[in-house]
Amino acid sequence: MRRRPGIGGLQNAAAARDQYRLLGENVAKLRTDLMKEQLATFRSQLEDFARKHKNDIRKNPAFRSQFHEMCAKVGVDPLASNKGFWAELLGIGDFYYELGVQIVDICLATRPHNGGLISLEELCKLLGKRRKGTREAISQDDCLRAISKLKVLGNGFEVISLAKKKLVRSVPTELNKDHNEILELAQGQGFVTVDEVQRRLSWSSGRATDALETLLEEGLAMIDNGHKDGRSRYWFPCVSSVSSYSASDDI
Repeated sequence: MRRRPGIGGLQNAAAARDQYRLLGENVAKLRTDLMKEQLATFRSQLEDFARKHKNDIRKNPAFRSQFHEMCAKVGVDPLASNKGFWAELLGIGDFYYELGVQIVDICLATRPHNGGLISLEELCKLLGKRRKGTREAISQDDCLRAISKLKVLGNGFEVISLAKKKLVRSVPTELNKDHNEILELAQGQGFVTVDEVQRRLSWSSGRATDALETLLEEGLAMIDNGHKDGRSRYWFPCVSSVSSYSASDDI
């Protein structure tokens, strides 16, 4: 028969468990302290790098994007505030806040033409025109970072990814899966018909009509009824290849 351990044996086992637990906690603390030390070193090196290359960060969009990736890897957000070290060294916070204001202005100015849905590519072109007199060039990455800061304004600004492009939504209209599928379908020629949506997405006539009419009511689509075949064309300026707005010169 197996003998049960006595009180002394149980105490020894408990003491051993406590020692292992303390050892594990000490190892975890050492690893945490080491990681904190390494991160502090990385951040210090990042600050030195920023001082050395601040002109490139300000003026070169590709270099600026790579700099943001470096910052993200060590948990630094230069855009977290427009005050402090990064703002004083690079002015990078003010750059994106100014860009955000300009994005809002352009989205409002083009809303009568696109219903509050503009392609990221078109938005960047219009921003480039507006900022022609400034020193800093901008990229799509800059626009996306500035838009991410506009979320404080509520649910009015969002980036929607379609198969071939990104769209910037500046109205609180919520687009569902059906709406997104129609926008993807319209990318080829800039418009769709009810019959085309039914055929290519295998939808019922009611489902296709309901989704298209909702997009029309929200101002995201325009309808063209002037065709001999009698089929209405639902045009989407935000995905049309002919998307240069007549008002763009005034933006």
